[in-house]
Amino acid sequence: MAKGSPRYVCQECGASHRRWMGRCEACGAWNTIIEEPAGESAPRGLGGAKGRPLAFARLDGAPAEAPRWVSGMAEFDRVAGGGLVPATAVLIGGDPGIGKSTLLLQVIARLANSLRCAYISGEEAIDQVRMRAARMGLAQAPVELAAATNLRDVLASLDAPDGPRIVVIDSIQTMYLDTLDSAPGTVTQVRASAQELIRVAKRRGFTVFMVGHVTKEGQIAGPRVLEHMVDTVLYFEGERGHQFRILRAVKNRFGPTDEIGVFEMTDRGLVEVGNPSALFLGEREQAVSGAAVFAGMEGTRPMLVEIQALVAPSAFATPRRAVVGWDSGRLAMVLAVLEARCGLALGGRDVYLNVAGGLRITEPAADLAVAAALVSSLTDRPVPPETVVFGEIGLSGEVRSVNHTDQRLKEAARLGFNQAIMPSRSRRDGAKRAAPANASGLRLCGLGRLYELVTFLEGAESNSVAGGLTRTSRG
Repeated sequence: MAKGSPRYVCQECGASHRRWMGRCEACGAWNTIIEEPAGESAPRGLGGAKGRPLAFARLDGAPAEAPRWVSGMAEFDRVAGGGLVPATAVLIGGDPGIGKSTLLLQVIARLANSLRCAYISGEEAIDQVRMRAARMGLAQAPVELAAATNLRDVLASLDAPDGPRIVVIDSIQTMYLDTLDSAPGTVTQVRASAQELIRVAKRRGFTVFMVGHVTKEGQIAGPRVLEHMVDTVLYFEGERGHQFRILRAVKNRFGPTDEIGVFEMTDRGLVEVGNPSALFLGEREQAVSGAAVFAGMEGTRPMLVEIQALVAPSAFATPRRAVVGWDSGRLAMVLAVLEARCGLALGGRDVYLNVAGGLRITEPAADLAVAAALVSSLTDRPVPPETVVFGEIGLSGEVRSVNHTDQRLKEAARLGFNQAIMPSRSRRDGAKRAAPANASGLRLCGLGRLYELVTFLEGAESNSVAGGLTRTSRG
């Protein structure tokens, strides 16, 4: 078979080009195209050999429930859907130094008490892994260590009937196949290495963890097809200045997505946080303008977090907008609605928004809490104490309903809050709309339009808040 001509592959999206160019036509990234030698061209067609007929099954058959390996680390098992399913591939990504290797070492150290576990490092020596394990008090865990980057050697050690049941590859970008001429970390090597590991894991029935580097945009480096090949994709998030770490599931074939686990980074490794709401609100100050407590949902877990805003006069022609932990486009929409529908002059002011604790919020239910923090900072009037806020804002200024109202209110009541500013209608039974329930015992403020929130925060005294809340909730 004839050799193919060299090809030029984008390291961001994996698109192949016939010549080098500065900008990838597929994804628009600059300076990401690298020349890679092409292997032998594949023969056209299937030839004369025939394949085996497929054995089709009926759709109404009873599926067998997948067994799971429980690590005993409750926050990790929650994100994994209740435990690890055998013969699966898990991809975990995160910023450098965020704690991916630390987390996986703690997980397999617990699993090693009942299963054979192997930790294969392509970035650190064995002694370096031992030093970290000793610092975390895991030196006695029966974990098998190895330092290797040649995937042929790795597969030779794993492809056995009595091989390990849990395998960690740290990281997939350091592995290489000697049958390919491209350098380790390129799109071709990452895709081929992951495919071989997944193939062996499915055949031998072991679970493989693959650590993936991330780009400056926060996405896992390499071809996007890598996330489609694996069964579970986890992101380990957190700010360097905070000790909190968030493990988030963005894909899980055997469990719910958008589930999170909360950890705290200490000198002895990661510690599980059983009550994240109390932790995120631990340093909250009372009666401070520009702060509002948002009652949110992360997967199946209600979580309370403080949203801080600062609205200040701008010294420049173009005001600055700085956002940490929320979508900047969503902030621009809320500012536009406040200015167009409520008459607030925010276009010429600097706006800074921060989600305390390093958590990143993605659900639209935070719109009303952000608006409350912005109005509170602009008018220098604090949001009433012991009050939670949640609700979605529409472009016409209406406050729209959100899901899981009861769970949000019960979590707020459990933590000592006594008031809730929320949509006047809540979602119940799909499309049916009804008045908000008050099973949690909180005083409810049901808002239908955003200007009601502005009027409430601008003119209400703390002793008249309860009466206003009661009247609004009955209306």
